[in-house]
Amino acid sequence: MSIAHLNQKAPEDYAYPAAIAALQSLFGERVLTSNAIREQFGKDESFHPSKWPHAVIKVHTSEEVQQIVRICAEHKTPIIPHGAGTSLEGNIAALKGGVTIDTSEMNNIVAIHNEDFDVVVQPGVTRRQLNEYLRDTGMFFPIDPGANASIGGMASTRASGTNAVRYGTMRENVLSVEAVLADGSIIRTANRAVKSAAGYDLTRLLVGSEGTLAMITEITLKVYPIPEAISAAVCTFESIEDAVNSVIQIIQYGIPIARVELLDSLTMKSINLYSKTDYAESPTLFLEFHGSEAGVQEQSELTEEITSENGGSNFSWTSNTEERNKMWRARHDVAYAGKLLHPKGEIWSTDVCVPISRLADCIGETRKDIEESGLLAPLVGHVGDGNFHLLLLVDHENESEVAAAEALHRRMVIRALEMDGTCTGEHGIGYGKIEFLEIEHGAAVTPMKMIKKTLDPDNLFNPGKIFGIL
Repeated sequence: MSIAHLNQKAPEDYAYPAAIAALQSLFGERVLTSNAIREQFGKDESFHPSKWPHAVIKVHTSEEVQQIVRICAEHKTPIIPHGAGTSLEGNIAALKGGVTIDTSEMNNIVAIHNEDFDVVVQPGVTRRQLNEYLRDTGMFFPIDPGANASIGGMASTRASGTNAVRYGTMRENVLSVEAVLADGSIIRTANRAVKSAAGYDLTRLLVGSEGTLAMITEITLKVYPIPEAISAAVCTFESIEDAVNSVIQIIQYGIPIARVELLDSLTMKSINLYSKTDYAESPTLFLEFHGSEAGVQEQSELTEEITSENGGSNFSWTSNTEERNKMWRARHDVAYAGKLLHPKGEIWSTDVCVPISRLADCIGETRKDIEESGLLAPLVGHVGDGNFHLLLLVDHENESEVAAAEALHRRMVIRALEMDGTCTGEHGIGYGKIEFLEIEHGAAVTPMKMIKKTLDPDNLFNPGKIFGIL
């Protein structure tokens, strides 16, 4: 799909006055229809153009969501779930207008079960809020996509992030969800047992469905003991290939590394500019180790040996909390940092994921494409699981840059698919990667559409995402 600008407002072809009037009679002034609010809720952090809803409603309970869904179902009005708005593939754009349900105030932590290492939360709880709440319990929630995303949004997009190599993604860490279906009924997909062989796995069906099948209203998550010791390390390389080969060997050696992030030279330059750091502007690995004091030291030493054999240098590690936080904050701020490299550029963040054995090839060929394109495109990656990102810096007013970016993006994704990878490791499909989902899954898209049609026959939930307008 082209990234050319679309109409910014909700399409005039769609109008839902009866539904909005019914919602206003029930929720009063909580039904927000000003242009400023509609614009805010029609745009995420992606490069893709926004599409406004006709109205926005803040909710606090599952029962309120149920009431809204029933009214919208009666009047055939689209429903767009909204969390923190940090998605990256146009996942929350109201492509047919309709009603956006804002869960930001549906943010209660419902229950903590210390003995079972799980927690129950409403969808508007953010990952930072959850970890601040958990700190005194000796537990933490490890999924860290960088942005302070909502748990509901993270479940909907099957998010992962820097800790995925050790702790997995949202797919592995959601035990159960409560959700409102298109007919207004409320279901719970599972109990709190850590495993079950009872029936279809509806939890995994809804995790990653991007709000197209149901509206998630509660999530039960795994949490983990805070490690006895945490250490972070930085190591620089002459080439990206040496850095990637080090990561492959670390994984193959069985070192239980918690995080390993690749940052190319351009990314390191932008970090130094934005975060006022003085890192070497060379391909770099940021690493983190969790475990016992002795275990962390052993992991660090083994990793230093491996990186040294691959030409790594300036290996330094620290267990100081402030220093670790500064390092990871710099990593998480790369999107903001990248903007300093191209003042007129808007960031188009995209990702792919490949089997780790193909990672060096995929990154190497992508870097050649970047050089030939003439674009600025910092590269970063959660390389421990084969996932990497480009931050394409593109001036919307420059047609040649836009065309070059589209071509580069397409080659990157097709290359990953040809290497038996995926068009998105963690951003989701939204409406930005619909074409590539069909290329990736082929005939398997048909039963996906059948599931959508069965659970949401009137195409109420987030229409236009994943499959396009059905």
